[in-house]
Amino acid sequence: MGRTLVIGDIHGALLALKQILKKANVTPDDTLIFLGDYVDGWSDSAAVISFLIALKTTNNCIFIRGNHDELCYIWLTEKTHSPDWIKHGGQATIDSYAQLSKEEINTHLQFYKNLINYHIDDYNRLFLHAGFTNLHGPHQEYFSKTFYWDRTLWETALAIDPKLKKTDINYPKRLVLFDEIYIGHTPVTRINETTPVQSTCVWNIDTGAAFKGPLTILDIDTKEWWQSDPAYQLYPNEIGRN
Repeated sequence: MGRTLVIGDIHGALLALKQILKKANVTPDDTLIFLGDYVDGWSDSAAVISFLIALKTTNNCIFIRGNHDELCYIWLTEKTHSPDWIKHGGQATIDSYAQLSKEEINTHLQFYKNLINYHIDDYNRLFLHAGFTNLHGPHQEYFSKTFYWDRTLWETALAIDPKLKKTDINYPKRLVLFDEIYIGHTPVTRINETTPVQSTCVWNIDTGAAFKGPLTILDIDTKEWWQSDPAYQLYPNEIGRN
C-alpha cells in the first residue's frame, strides 16, 4: 500500500515540484492529490502541465481545478482574458504557451477539461482548491466557481474559538461534515507562515510558492511534509506573482 500525498499550489514552479517529489521519495505506489493552480506565476507554467500529464501515466494522480487553471482554460479556448489575470501571473503563462505546438496545446486543453472540482476519499476527507458554502456539503453547492474561488471556508476555520466544541449550536456546520478538509488557494504566508497550517479540520497546503514561499507536499496519514526551496530562489531572474 502506498501513501496518499497532497500537493499545494504550484503556479508554474516546475523546479520546485520536481524537488518535492524527489524529497518525498515518491513512487508509483503513491497516490498524488494536486489541489490546483498549476499555472500563473513562474515561467514553467505550460511545462508544469506537460509534466503532470506525463506523471499521470506512471502514478495515480487526482487533479483538482484551481481558479488560475480555469482562467488559463478560458484564455486558451476563448482567446480572451482580463487585465487582472495578466497582473496575477497570466503573462508568464501566455509566454510559456508560445513555446508549445498546436498538438501539445490540444493535449493541455483536455487536461484542463478533465480537472475536477473536489474529491472525497473513503475516509471522509475532502480535497478542493478553495472552499464551499452550502451547509449540506459540496454536492449541493449551487455555483461551481465557489469550489475554486471561495475564501470563507478558510476564514471561518481561522476565526473559530479553540474552546468551541463541534456539538455547540453555533459551531460552523460546514466544518462538521468531514473529518479533514485539504485546501490551497489562500497562501498561509498571509498569516506569516510558510508551512502547512491546520485550523480545526481544515489543512491549508498553499505555502506561497507563487510568491516568496516554498512548495509543499504532505502525507495525509502521518502529517509529515517536505518542501522545496522558496520558488523565487529557483527562478532568480523572474518576478513571479506580486
